[in-house]
Amino acid sequence: MSQLRVVFMGTPDFSVGIMEKMLEEGIQLVGCVTVADKPAGRGQQLQESPVKRFAVAHAIPVLQPLKLKDEAFLDELRALEADVFVVVAFRMLPLEVWKMPRFGTFNLHASLLPDYRGAAPINWAIINGDKQTGVSTFFIDEAIDTGNVIAQTAMEIAENETAGSLHDRMMVTGGELVVSTIRSIEAGTVKPMPQAQFKDSPMRPAPKLFRENTQIDWTKPASEIHQLICGLSPYPAAWTRWVNTKGEIKQVKLFQTTLEDGSNAINRAAINNLSSDKQTIRVECADGIVVIHELQLEGKKRMSARDWLVGNSVSDWAIAD
Repeated sequence: MSQLRVVFMGTPDFSVGIMEKMLEEGIQLVGCVTVADKPAGRGQQLQESPVKRFAVAHAIPVLQPLKLKDEAFLDELRALEADVFVVVAFRMLPLEVWKMPRFGTFNLHASLLPDYRGAAPINWAIINGDKQTGVSTFFIDEAIDTGNVIAQTAMEIAENETAGSLHDRMMVTGGELVVSTIRSIEAGTVKPMPQAQFKDSPMRPAPKLFRENTQIDWTKPASEIHQLICGLSPYPAAWTRWVNTKGEIKQVKLFQTTLEDGSNAINRAAINNLSSDKQTIRVECADGIVVIHELQLEGKKRMSARDWLVGNSVSDWAIAD
């Protein structure tokens, strides 16, 4: 078992996967910090974060500050006497927090830094059609995702891989990297490298995902459309609008697609038209065909294209954008 006292900071399910690995490997978690319970759903009942639920189930003390500079919270955090803080999908920390432990505070980031600094690195790696990504641990400093890199693990991105699939694989690889980083800190063997020394690495942004940058532009190449759909599946999901013969416009989310070349056989007059082979829905783009396997129409549940086609005909619908 590690002798280092570790405080974990995080919120979503991704963070829970890392915590599970840490406990499995004998890391001493003396506390965790997560967001305050928030009202959610129709009943506006208070909802706990996944990290809190996991921590409570494993008898790990939980701190839920509203403000990270609150003196009462800082006192509680100091009382845990942590040697190092580990941050995974949390929020920007003030200097008073990240400088507190004697071995510093490190973050797990879902990219090969300095590439894809920002809120959505998993999504943007797939959206941009990358074949490789990875995870990095780095010491937190004053800015966002700019600290000295401790360690990295590269990962391949599979063909047609979605953000959801990559997310789940990164939980496993990220957990292993966090554990090895803690072991290295404990052994005194870490050699952090400034990100400025990664001269051959691109430095593309990974901005937050909004309605505006998740809408499908059907004038773009089919491969870019397909990668957008993969990179946003299952959440928040790429979306478009369809209009039916009654003039009703519905938002449609797409979750699973594949590509067909079809460039030699495309009927230019049929570009952006919807068609079907009774198993899938097909959209002819300027340079290929986007084949839809899974979708969700506004007001309906998510379903396979095959199931949707049982009660619907693509001849009644057209792309509205």
